[in-house]
Amino acid sequence: MILLKKLSILVPAYNEERTIHLILDKLRDLELSNNIEKEIIIVNDCSTDNTVDAIEKYKAKNPDFPITLYNQKINKGKGAAIHKAIKKATGEFLIIQDADLEYDPEEYNELLKPILKGFADVVYGSRFIGGNPHRILFFWHSIGNKFLTSISNVFTNLNLTDMETCYKLMSTDIAQSLNLKELRFGFEPELTAKLSRVKDIRIYEVGISYYGRTYEEGKKIGWKDGVRAIYCIIKYNLFSK
Repeated sequence: MILLKKLSILVPAYNEERTIHLILDKLRDLELSNNIEKEIIIVNDCSTDNTVDAIEKYKAKNPDFPITLYNQKINKGKGAAIHKAIKKATGEFLIIQDADLEYDPEEYNELLKPILKGFADVVYGSRFIGGNPHRILFFWHSIGNKFLTSISNVFTNLNLTDMETCYKLMSTDIAQSLNLKELRFGFEPELTAKLSRVKDIRIYEVGISYYGRTYEEGKKIGWKDGVRAIYCIIKYNLFSK
């Protein structure tokens, strides 16, 4: 068993005024195992809606809830927002949490189990294993995710089932040592490639729920991001060691 005092929760946000207060409610009400402290770090990626106002109002109404907000001066992408949040994290471990409602923070405690038992340095939350609820949406998205994961596994020699998952729980020291570069959705394959090269790293997977959104509901990733992901898999596994 290890003693974990604080978990840093990194929330990249871009035009999430409709849902940001709902995910913050979930994070506020969440009780972590062993009374682990929560640190909420939100990086607003130059939203053009009222995301910032929604966050500031939420902070004012919940003064005892530890939220730190950083604002990017220009829109740089999800990866860039996560880079900043990683640098600011002070917990021993951190997890990435999208500002929408596709992933359920109540499952943090399941992700934490391999960490707290001393087995893991990194835990991926997989949408493709386990018996938890999964919204039925886009066939080609699921095929694309599995395809990208398979290509990534070929290069990293990992046997992940969901490389593109948002939920990646990891040691903050490891995350801060990786020198991450990708500014948009190429962040996921870059991170996986660089984690796979950390000496003696222990990576686990845990099945999670997935409450996916349609494009009308605010989903942002598209086919161009898939093409970029293939490029990043090759780049960061073959040419950036």
